[in-house]
Amino acid sequence: MGLSWQQGPLAPGAIGRFLVPEPLPERLLYIEPLRRRMRVRFGGAWIADSEDVLLLFEPGRYPVAYFPEADVSPEVLERSEHTTKHPDLGHTSWYLVKAGGQRALRGAWQHVDLPPFASDLGARIAFAWRAMDAFYEEEERILGHAADSYHRIDIRQTSRHLVVRDRDRVVADSKRPLVLYESGFAPRWYVPRADIDESALTFVEHQTFCPYKGLCSYYDIGDARFAGWSYREAYPEVGRISGLISFEPDVVSVFLDGTQLHLEPGQAVIPHGPDRELSIVEATPRQ
Repeated sequence: MGLSWQQGPLAPGAIGRFLVPEPLPERLLYIEPLRRRMRVRFGGAWIADSEDVLLLFEPGRYPVAYFPEADVSPEVLERSEHTTKHPDLGHTSWYLVKAGGQRALRGAWQHVDLPPFASDLGARIAFAWRAMDAFYEEEERILGHAADSYHRIDIRQTSRHLVVRDRDRVVADSKRPLVLYESGFAPRWYVPRADIDESALTFVEHQTFCPYKGLCSYYDIGDARFAGWSYREAYPEVGRISGLISFEPDVVSVFLDGTQLHLEPGQAVIPHGPDRELSIVEATPRQ
C-alpha cells in the first residue's frame, strides 16, 4: 500500500524486487519533502504549521510527517522522561503535548541521537497521529495517516463477465463491473447493485476506514462472514465505486470470465494503527 506498506517496494512483503547485483538491506528507510503545507491542531489551537515537512517511509509502516522545531509552537511541548530506541535512528525522546487545557502524554517524539546517514531528521518533531485532534493539508483535513504520494488508485470500466456464487446460489452476475487498481493490491472488482441478488446479502454492523476511499460497510452471505463490502459514499476521488459491492474471493466463489479468482498472498487488508478507530463523524465523506 504505497511505498513502504503492504506490498510496496520498501515493505517486507514487496511484490517486486530491485534489479541490483548485491542484496539490499532488509530495512530501507526513505525520506522526501512533502511539498505541501501541513498543520496540526490540538486543544483548539494550531500547534504546528509548516511548508518544510519531511515524510519518513519505514518498512511496514505508513509515512510519518516530521516538522522543523521552528515550525512547532514551543510552549506546547514538554519533554518527558520516557525514551525509546529506534532500530535504525537511535534514541528517541518523547514529549507531553499540551494546549487549550488538553494534554497528550507521549503525543510527540524526536530522534536525538541520529546516525550521520539520517541527519536530515535532526531538530524535527513528529506527532502521534491519533493523539492529536487533526492534521490538515492547507484547509482540508487528512484522515488516517499522512498521505502517501506513491499510493495510487485507478478505476476502469470493463465488459468482462463476473459471477459470484455462494455454493449453488448465484449472488451476482455482471458484464459491466468496475475494476479498481490500488497500489500494493491485486485488482478488486465492484459490481452494480442491479446485477446482484441483494436478498442474499445481510448487512453487518461493522465498518472500517480507508484513508483513500472512505468508510466501508460489510455484508454476510449465508454463513460466509464479511463476504462483500461497499463504500456507500466513497470519497469524490473514487466516487465511481460509491454504492457498488465487491466480493472477497476467499470467502465466496468469484469467477472472472470463467476462471475462479483467489486472494493472492499479502492481499488481506491489515488493520494498522492510525487507519482504524476513527469515529463515524471523522470518517464521513469529505465535502
